[in-house]
Amino acid sequence: MFLPIFSFILGLVLLIWSAGRFVVGASALAKYCGLSSFLIGMIVVGFGTSAPELAVSLFAALGGSPELALGNAYGSNIGNIALILGLTAIIFPIVIPKSAIRLDIPLLLLATAISFVLLFFNKDVSRLDGILLVLLFAVIITLQIWRGISNKAENSDNETGSKNLLSSLFWLVFGLGLLVGSSKLLVFGATEIAKALGVSDLLIGLTVVAIGTSLPELASSVIAAKKGDTALALGNIVGSNIFNSLIVVGISAIICPMNVDSLILQRDLPVTGFLTLLLFLFGLHLKKEPKIGRVKGSFLLLSYIVYTAFLFCSA
Repeated sequence: MFLPIFSFILGLVLLIWSAGRFVVGASALAKYCGLSSFLIGMIVVGFGTSAPELAVSLFAALGGSPELALGNAYGSNIGNIALILGLTAIIFPIVIPKSAIRLDIPLLLLATAISFVLLFFNKDVSRLDGILLVLLFAVIITLQIWRGISNKAENSDNETGSKNLLSSLFWLVFGLGLLVGSSKLLVFGATEIAKALGVSDLLIGLTVVAIGTSLPELASSVIAAKKGDTALALGNIVGSNIFNSLIVVGISAIICPMNVDSLILQRDLPVTGFLTLLLFLFGLHLKKEPKIGRVKGSFLLLSYIVYTAFLFCSA
């Protein structure tokens, strides 16, 4: 039992550290290219901090534990909105850009809805389903990159020298490599602990692994919000959830087609859809600038506490 616990703790520590270095390098590179704050949060920070979820789910699928892959993806989405966005909003109210309500959050709703339809009607995720999810992600990322190029002049940073650029590239590559290794350690530890305690892979994926791999999102969102860059914090959550719903689930299914646990259909997907719709509704303010304040943040955090308590009560 010592080895699984040690592997889990070491993997988690390395995962968080390497994800942080990866995001630092990727964010600096994006600023060098002249992307806006929200797009940096969505494309670079959001997708970058979701690399742990991807790595963990890939190794879970390769290791024959697809329930862990799905649980990790949707558990992270729930944690991102309810736990991370809730905590961040309590610390510093988050302003929702109008562009996010017009395009980005609706894209997240679309990704969530398509995932729900595929899983609900098929009761499994086939390789074809996985390919469709990955192709949808390709369309979304192409749209976002085109949007970033069109608005390149906004918040551009041309003072980054070649030395900083090389440093950013180093941490980008090194951080990504370490993410893969640490994720393998984390999956090994989590699955062995689950077997020893008699806990299902799905429950471990939805709670311990999902929260652990979401810590980079929490750290980056809180730091960004404390600096007053709430657009980056929100973009981080939106981008991360799109990545989890499409890439994490899609690539895992391509590697190993998955049967869908009924609990995911009855509990986790509806909760994910509810929270995503709630995020969209929070932005529908016609007379003033929409934001997620401390009251809404407290409601999101309370929702996560209730959801987690229900998980353990029904385990």
